[in-house]
Amino acid sequence: MTQKEVQKKVLVTGASGYIGRQLGELLAREMPVVGVDIHPSPATFPMFKLDICDAALGELMRAESVTHVVHLASVMASGRDRAEEYRIDVEGTENVLRACLAAGVGHVTVTSSGAAYGYHADNPEWLDEQHPLRGNPEFGYSDNKRLVEEMLAAYRKRYPQLRQLVFRPCSVVGASTNNKIAGLFSGSAIVDPGGHNSPFVFIWDQDVVRAIAFGVNNNAAGVYNLAGDGALTPKEIAARLGKPLRTPPVWLVKMLLGTGYTLHLTDKQPGQVMFLQYRPVLSNRRLKEELGFVPQKSSVEAFDYFAREALKIEPVGEPAGDMA
Repeated sequence: MTQKEVQKKVLVTGASGYIGRQLGELLAREMPVVGVDIHPSPATFPMFKLDICDAALGELMRAESVTHVVHLASVMASGRDRAEEYRIDVEGTENVLRACLAAGVGHVTVTSSGAAYGYHADNPEWLDEQHPLRGNPEFGYSDNKRLVEEMLAAYRKRYPQLRQLVFRPCSVVGASTNNKIAGLFSGSAIVDPGGHNSPFVFIWDQDVVRAIAFGVNNNAAGVYNLAGDGALTPKEIAARLGKPLRTPPVWLVKMLLGTGYTLHLTDKQPGQVMFLQYRPVLSNRRLKEELGFVPQKSSVEAFDYFAREALKIEPVGEPAGDMA
């Protein structure tokens, strides 16, 4: 009997999170699902309280007869505790991989990030999956994603029996988005330090959920950028939201962040200005042509939906298409 014919049972890490809960509920309509989270909450599928670094993770996978794992647990924004971020993102991922091998799990899906490419002035106009991963050491989230992907590549070579599907999402937006990305657009103005006008690529949260479920259902393997078609520059975003565009000098933004960080007014550090200066703009060609998954919404459609539903702002300009 092939793996595709075996009854699937999926374990989702970070199951109480933004994507984890939606994914678990979608998959639970078709197959048994269990979740793990350090802060479990009521859901339509069983959820266990467990740290992803816990040695008991493999025992749970074995006891639950898990065949597929979706690893979503992660630190979503760099803060002050780099050691804890490393523990969760890097050591946590390795513990998940070891647990999968110990429990005989055959397929693991990992959400990395477009941040693994790094924020660099010499990034090409569009980044494909063959581009080197250059996560910035001064930006913990980006650097940790690079380290995670290097680990995943090593495990693919050493343990080919564990099929890997790795997604590198761009900025995820939806009706209930409440994260660092949402914060960039909820203020009175759009800020573009130095006026670089570096584009954003967006993916609708429901497309993220659908892409992961598609991969699980098809036992897919490979590494894929996860992004909608097209991109929006800060100038275009400001126009769509009807907000002014501010382009303060980079030195001034760094100075303000440095002061704010020292006074504990913000967790953002001066080096993180590159997050806005040099956006990694992800190509989704391989996602569509090789994996066979086509996002329902383009970047513009996803952003306009987010503006309407989360920001309560009617976008200015040409309609982005079907908002269903």
